[in-house]
Amino acid sequence: MSLIKLAGKPINTSGELPAVGQKAPEFELISTQLKKTRLDHFSGQRKLLNIVPSLDTPTCARSTRKFNELALLHPDASFLVIAADLPFAMQRFCQHEKLKNVISLSLMCSRQFAQDYGVLMIDGPLAGITARAVLVLDVDNTILYRELVDDIKNEPNYDAAITALGA
Repeated sequence: MSLIKLAGKPINTSGELPAVGQKAPEFELISTQLKKTRLDHFSGQRKLLNIVPSLDTPTCARSTRKFNELALLHPDASFLVIAADLPFAMQRFCQHEKLKNVISLSLMCSRQFAQDYGVLMIDGPLAGITARAVLVLDVDNTILYRELVDDIKNEPNYDAAITALGA
């Protein structure tokens, strides 16, 4: 279990982020086209997982826009945005914001991803959705970088994540 905060108030997660050097757990999430999407669909690519509670919040929207910009510098990598939002809402957000460099994936059918990655909030007002986290994976899905953001209202460390992605 990890301890994070929401505006300074403590919240517990279901576990710990997978460790650097570990293989990332396989997952199955839902794309904006309502297709099951697995981690192995991105084989042979480096991946940045931007895990957010909901694109319908200012901090999540900012981080998604920022990673969309940064993805232009890394066309050989996949930038995945993972949230509890419905795929329809994620697609509307990306269309409205003209975001074409991130791939939105939803927890709509299962919270297994959130449990396996240790980011499921288990108490507090946002219980049942994900904490804010970033993971960078190499082409073999080995974790190169991980960050569980200490307070949900804070943005991740973009520089550290992008440095790890470029390594």
